[in-house]
Amino acid sequence: MKTETQDLGQAPLKGLIIRLAIPAAVSMLVTTVYNMADTYFVSRLGTSASGAVGVVFGLMAVLQAFGFMFGQGAGSVISRSLGAGDPVKADRVAILAFVSGIACGLLMAVCGILFLRPLVRALGSTPTIMVYSEKYALWVLLAAPFLLGSHVMNNILRYEGRASLAMIGLGTGACLNMIGDPLLIFGMKLGITGAGISTAVSQLVSFGLLWYMFASGRSALKLRAADLSFRLSEFADMCGTGFPSLVRQGMNSVTIMVLNYYAARLGGDAAVAAMSIVGRVNFALFAVGLGLGQGYQPVAAYCYGAKDWRRVTDGYYFTWGVSQIIITLLAIAGIVFAREIVTLFRNDPEVIRIGTFALQAQVFALIAAPFQVSSNMLLQSTGQKLSASLLSLLKNGLYFIILVSIFTRLWGIFGLQISQPAADVLTAFTTIPFASAFLARLRKGPPA
Repeated sequence: MKTETQDLGQAPLKGLIIRLAIPAAVSMLVTTVYNMADTYFVSRLGTSASGAVGVVFGLMAVLQAFGFMFGQGAGSVISRSLGAGDPVKADRVAILAFVSGIACGLLMAVCGILFLRPLVRALGSTPTIMVYSEKYALWVLLAAPFLLGSHVMNNILRYEGRASLAMIGLGTGACLNMIGDPLLIFGMKLGITGAGISTAVSQLVSFGLLWYMFASGRSALKLRAADLSFRLSEFADMCGTGFPSLVRQGMNSVTIMVLNYYAARLGGDAAVAAMSIVGRVNFALFAVGLGLGQGYQPVAAYCYGAKDWRRVTDGYYFTWGVSQIIITLLAIAGIVFAREIVTLFRNDPEVIRIGTFALQAQVFALIAAPFQVSSNMLLQSTGQKLSASLLSLLKNGLYFIILVSIFTRLWGIFGLQISQPAADVLTAFTTIPFASAFLARLRKGPPA
């Protein structure tokens, strides 16, 4: 077993989490900047084109949902297996997740391309946005197998303690996309098609680099065809553990669809564009703090497999505390500079009017996120499938859909602006009994 994997159970805890978190945070930050670069450059083409980015972001959320299900599900099983001293099972689950991700990506690409127009309409395209969203979505779908494969390999590397390799793979592709966007959109005058091509190429490059990490022996695990075997118990454990990620990311897509529907109905293209910008900026702020939580995930899974309960709980409290400080500072900055941030993306008075308050409300509610996210990561990484899935469903599913349908009837655009923040705060309160009960069980567990 490589040193990085052994460190998950032996290295000083705080330094280990930070060491794993830095590459994860950098990866998320670079990926977020690349998503925002798409929004920035495409918004130069007009308000409808800017709205199309928000629509297709919902499609990418669906694709990422399945990538995270296979990747984080496999990663948790792999890390727990390594902690329990079973590297053979870890290799077996790794290749199973990789093949499952590629196959799922191919299936989704074929179905999406065949039904492209109904798909973008369902994602919230208005008639004026549709012409842009179809062109962009086509290239995203063509890259779907590579996107899912990359997410699987990225999460496997993270869960075995090789976060720096995962960062190189995803970060390089994201940087390439930021260069490709202006070159193809404006330099080659391809418009939004150029943004789609740039996204597809960046996914292909990330896939190739991550594959190289395994093929060259830099990973502790191997992706070998000889290890591929379908064992229902392992497949069920992988998918069950990853199911909260599918719910979380999948419901993100549903949230975007519902949000776009109400935004288009209440404020037209300007409202769709404004909420798209707000969503991206909010995720950017959230992603910086979330990196620390991603540094904790492999530690929690490995130590849970090794029955080191104290290390699991100590890591949880450290992750929550540091994340809380980071997110609170970022939220304050977001509230103060909300108008300037929205204006940076689109200098449209109506977009700015709707987006400024929506962003302030979103980032204020973000202060409740560190506890909720740290708890959900704890539950998922240790294989608490039902609790983690339920909390993921409530946050972006039931709570948001119920609140947005009520609030928009009562208060119109204002109701739209506060629905997601209200759902986030409500989810944080709901998380308290689940996290408390699990931590209490760990404290009563046998000594490591």
